[in-house]
Amino acid sequence: MLRFAFNALLGLILLGAAGAAIVALYIVPQLPEIEQLRDVELQVPLRVYSHDSSLIAEFGEMRRSPVDVEDIPPRFIQAFLAAEDDRFFEHPGVDWQGILRAAIELVRTGEKTQGGSTITMQVARNFFLSREKSYLRKINEIFLALKMERELSKQEILELYLNKIYLGQRAYGIAAAARVYYGSDVNELTLDQMALIAGLPKAPSTTNPVTSPERARDRRTYVLNRMKQLGYIDAHEYGEAVNMPVAVQLHGTRTELNAPYVAEMVRKYMIETYGEEETYTGGYRVYTTLRDEQQTAANQALRQALLDYDRRHGYRGPEHNHELPADGDADDWRALLDNYSTLGGLKPALVTDVGEKSLSVYVKDVGAVDIGWDGMAWAQPYKTENWRGAKPETAADVASAGDIVRVVAAQAASSEESTTAESDTSEPPEQQWRLSQLPAVEGALVSLDPSDGATLALTGGFDFERSKFNRVTQARRQPGSSFKPFIYSAALAKGYTPASLINDAPIMFADTSIDDEWRPKNYSGKSYGPTRMREALIHSRNLVSIRLLHAVGLPFALEHMRRFGFDTEKLPANLSLALGSGGVTPYELARGYSVFANGGFLVQPYFIDHIERYDEGEVYAAEPLLACNECETDNVTERTEEVEDAAAGADDPAAVLQAGAGLTPLPPALDRFAPRTLDAQNAWLISSMTRDVVRRGTGARAYRELGRDDLSGKTGTTNDQRDAWFAGFNRDIVTVVWVGFDQFQPLGNRETGASAALPMWIDHMRVVLEGHDEAILPRPDGLVNARIDPDTGKLARADNPDAVFEIFPADNVPSEYSRSQRSDSYRGGDGDGEYSDQLF
Repeated sequence: MLRFAFNALLGLILLGAAGAAIVALYIVPQLPEIEQLRDVELQVPLRVYSHDSSLIAEFGEMRRSPVDVEDIPPRFIQAFLAAEDDRFFEHPGVDWQGILRAAIELVRTGEKTQGGSTITMQVARNFFLSREKSYLRKINEIFLALKMERELSKQEILELYLNKIYLGQRAYGIAAAARVYYGSDVNELTLDQMALIAGLPKAPSTTNPVTSPERARDRRTYVLNRMKQLGYIDAHEYGEAVNMPVAVQLHGTRTELNAPYVAEMVRKYMIETYGEEETYTGGYRVYTTLRDEQQTAANQALRQALLDYDRRHGYRGPEHNHELPADGDADDWRALLDNYSTLGGLKPALVTDVGEKSLSVYVKDVGAVDIGWDGMAWAQPYKTENWRGAKPETAADVASAGDIVRVVAAQAASSEESTTAESDTSEPPEQQWRLSQLPAVEGALVSLDPSDGATLALTGGFDFERSKFNRVTQARRQPGSSFKPFIYSAALAKGYTPASLINDAPIMFADTSIDDEWRPKNYSGKSYGPTRMREALIHSRNLVSIRLLHAVGLPFALEHMRRFGFDTEKLPANLSLALGSGGVTPYELARGYSVFANGGFLVQPYFIDHIERYDEGEVYAAEPLLACNECETDNVTERTEEVEDAAAGADDPAAVLQAGAGLTPLPPALDRFAPRTLDAQNAWLISSMTRDVVRRGTGARAYRELGRDDLSGKTGTTNDQRDAWFAGFNRDIVTVVWVGFDQFQPLGNRETGASAALPMWIDHMRVVLEGHDEAILPRPDGLVNARIDPDTGKLARADNPDAVFEIFPADNVPSEYSRSQRSDSYRGGDGDGEYSDQLF
């Protein structure tokens, strides 16, 4: 018997030694280096923000927001300890008591129902091992946990766990779970909410509060009971928390600013720069140059302009018609609307009943509402872009039961309430609903800061979900007359002045490409004879622009276009260039106008201000080239040296350098200057001429509605009104808008830049400019005022009562005086010999 016991003991010793040898020779050497966990890269999605730090978008499959352990509420940590590992701060990484309980359960039931895993073991498994249930994996897990506890602190392990653990609904980590289930930050959760989330790691699918609220409640009760047993909460707290409803709903990414076209631009840039996997998991935070107020105003202005255009041209009918069941109810109606999304603020609705002059509709996510006659009387049927059908007389002329239509809510207060002082304290105005429709027409808006090219607002269409085509950056459309300022700038560079006379008269050119003749004409179909350049631009005279381009010469003009950043290879090398026949994007046109706005410097549009990584801080910062008129002085070097000399003898050289020794502030580094591509006088004169376009020309509606003297701009309309533009600016902002069909269809008669596009620009700028002082480009040296005869462009004599002031470069003032009055022969429009040298 003793021999048997001795042999058994020896066998156990040998078996233990063999096991230890196996561990030493096979398992331990293969354990990963724990130091890797210090540098672990959690898979954190890409997030895009505005310049004002508002969230625009999130890209990535895993929802994760890493959080430092010291920023987690202690009660939240206690909930996880109670649920998963209450001896976490006592055991060395492996809780032998827990393993013993699991072993007993295995012997008792024959099933591995309990794993006995500690939080440290779960971290080891999640970061280094598979989730396969095998004894070898468990052994690896145990030894890895022991190694982790020797090399990492408890706080480090806990932080890794709470940021890594999967909690259902693509939420990894507690911060993501708090956002997904409650739309809150971790420090905003209540006790019952913390307990519910802490109960998820065991079975995030089967105890998920979204799909299995009852199981989630049971698991939450277990966690709260454990917290009470461990003394983390008292009976009163337990009673309140356990009786709280499981009020959970999925919260998607809570975007704070609607700028999906810019978000997509950022996503593409990041993939090109960092690669797809790194982009979606690297935890990058991209801060764009967008300003919240301007972007919001851009979205609203564009959508309103397109809806207004659409209403002017009639109602195209329902999107679909369904056969309604005789005994249908709200559940049936909701099902019919499931496949329709809200687009551009327009909600899908099902017409359930048609009255004499009203519609009963069921609006998705809203419920049953009524549309009165005022909300549908506009819906004359669309026939063509120039023709609408008869006005509807009853609601049946507009819609039928089963129609899928679009509706929009409008706040409406009664006229009596709106005109009384008591209206401020009355109940909120009743919400009214109006019939609408998704516009077939599209649009674009982009605003730039002309001082450095920062994109302040950008929207590339009515709704990104309907069309992801970005018309600001991808649509090359003919700019029409909005291109004329560049032609006029070329003429100024060639020696013309705003007072130069150009003959606004019919002209004909041979068009060899079609073996025919080209007979351009003004939009009005009329011609006005000799016209000063300023007046011709104000009234957008096509014939003058063509004659100017012919006189300047195509090679000179095309080379001049490079000064504004245009790719001349994509511009037509013929006289149609004067009418804006070359395709450009709104982004390119805005960059070109920035040269006028900033006084002659070519800036490069950009949309990313800086990029941060969640564990590194800033990894990229934009360094745009700056337009700086003040930095062009000849004494920049002298001024820099003077400040440096003053700093050398000061007690605090850094402070002296920062303050500029009381001198004019130092300019930025010379290599940060944007190149001057246009003479300052040229830029200012075009700005002056286009200010008159706004004051009394084709853009006068902007002056009437905004009442500002600092606005310059130019309308643009192409043949058959296929494109409508307005490009406008002051010293601080350039905004370009476009309206048109993606299929190049005509917009319709009278749908010019002034009627279709300019209202969008006005609505946007009304918000952007509110509260800002007028900003006019400072007048450069070398320009002088002279009184001229408005009919001839020559110097006016003292007895000319109609004389006007014009501005000229000092070396290009007219040298001849005009007669006091025009002769009858000149009044006819062809001019006489005295003025022929100024006419083309």
